[in-house]
This record gives sequence, structure tokens and C-alpha cells, in this order.
Amino acid sequence: MNPEEEKRATPSSSPVFVHNPHLDVMKDDVLYHFALGTATHNLPAMFGDVKFVCVGGSPWRMKSFTEYIAAEIRMEDPESEYPNICAGTDRYAMYKVGPVLSVSHGMGIPSIAIMLHELIKLLHHAHCEDVTIVRIGTSGGIGLEPGTVVVTKKSMDATFLPKFEQVILGKTVERNTDLDQCLAEELLQCSKELNQFETVIGNTMCTLDFYEGQARLDGAFCSYTEKDKQDYLKKASEAGICNIEMESSVFAAMCKLSGLRAAVVCVTLLDRLKGDQMNGSHEVLQSYQLRPQILVGNYIKKLLKVKAGRSCNSATV
Repeated sequence: MNPEEEKRATPSSSPVFVHNPHLDVMKDDVLYHFALGTATHNLPAMFGDVKFVCVGGSPWRMKSFTEYIAAEIRMEDPESEYPNICAGTDRYAMYKVGPVLSVSHGMGIPSIAIMLHELIKLLHHAHCEDVTIVRIGTSGGIGLEPGTVVVTKKSMDATFLPKFEQVILGKTVERNTDLDQCLAEELLQCSKELNQFETVIGNTMCTLDFYEGQARLDGAFCSYTEKDKQDYLKKASEAGICNIEMESSVFAAMCKLSGLRAAVVCVTLLDRLKGDQMNGSHEVLQSYQLRPQILVGNYIKKLLKVKAGRSCNSATV
């Protein structure tokens, strides 16, 4: 482990910030969509040891990640049944193994934004420090072979600008979407050591829609041509955009505001320059979806200095 990784693996006094004075006068903070609360649950006891948070769209994927990381860090029996901490709600799913928290966020900016508000408050109420958070997911690639993993450098909007805009009290507020570049480089290095699949660092375009917003030709509505689509995606590529998804901008903005060290790691399921629909077999697509969790799991294992009988460059699925 290099000096930078040693530094990151050592607990520091970096808290999780909330920027809301109203929270200070609340007797009870109900995290409604998690079915948790400060009056009903001992959040420091439940979550105070959390150092890593991994979030992704589907509950299935996050439970799978929990089982995977349990085997990697060897802190608990990977064959155990991991209960859904948020079983009192059907909005999100949450699992925990050792210092690693795994949370689903649904699809799109509104869904992940709601989850992040409550997750950031949870980490704050639990007095967590030195937390690293990573979004793992799937995406459409631009000029990349399917199965390529993209570690996001900057999240860009559909006009290729690195910003997230939100309307608050009728006014548009613009927020920065920078992610931790040291963390991105560390993840890239871990992938090189793994040597199992291609990984690149590049910009990610975050859209508000899966179809027209991503220049697809196969939605219920389409008012542009194949040439229009190709011209748009080529301009995106010229802006350094390697892939397209629907959550990274608000994720980057909110993590930066709260002081969380954050990264986005998404696998590409297809090259959008060659088509719009995912025609690969179920088995192949499933194997692609495992790649971000393999990379992030091995990165976490390195930082926790777990001696699992094999190094990062000899790990297998």
C-alpha cells in the first residue's frame, strides 16, 4: 500500500457536514424513506463505524455487493442472511457488513437526491468520520467496448457543462460536480492491479431521461434523425464524455457539499454510437454489472488491509 492509501486507510477527523440550521432545533429527525429516526434508533451505535458507503440503483445489486464485500473483507460469514435495514419501507434497501454500508437509490436524479439527503443526515447523526462513498452502476458508453468500466472525472449535464442545476424557491441554483480525483486515480490503479477488465477515467454525462434525453431513437417519441443523434454523441465525445447515466451530477454535488470523498464507477453495457438497445445475453450483461463491485470491493479491501490470502492483482470473481 502506498503512502496515499495508508493515509486514506487511517481514520481522520473529517466529519460529514450538513448545512441546515433547522436541524439543530429538531427534537427528532425522521428519516422517512429509510424508516429510521433519531428518536427511534440509536444511529451512532448502528452506523458509527461506517467508513465506506456504496450506492447503486437496484436493491438486488446492493445486496449482491454486500455479500461480495463480506467475502472479500472476511469480517462476517458471506453465507449469512443480511437483513434489509430499511425493511420498514419499500423505497430503498440498506445493508451493512462491518464498516461498509450498501444502499439502493432507485433510478434518476430525484430518487437518488431524496436518498442522499437522508443518507447524509444519517451519517451526520451517527458521528461518522472519514467516509468514502462510491456510486456503482451501469451506463451507455460512447466509443467504448461494452464491459468497459468508467471512473468519472467530472459529471456533465446534457449541454456538456460540469454543473448541476436545481430550482429552489423559484430560483435556479447551480452546484459544482467535481469528484475526488485522487480517489479516481486510486481506483484506476486498483483496476490495473486486478487486470480483469478495461477501466478508464473520463467525463460522464448525466441526463434527466433514458430515451430522448440520451438521444435514443427507440422511445415512444422521437423528433430527430440518426444523423442528429450521431452528431450529438460525437460532440459529447469531443467534450471528453465517455458514458451516459442519470444520477452522477446530483451525487457529485451533494457529496461535495457534505465533505464526502466520492467517486462514480459505472460499467458500459453498450456503445451508443452503434445502437440504442442492449442486445447482449442476460449472462453477459450480468457479468458486466459485477465489474464495478469487483473493483470497488477490492479497493475497500486494500484500504482495510485485509489479508485475504491473495493480493488485489490476483483476486477473482
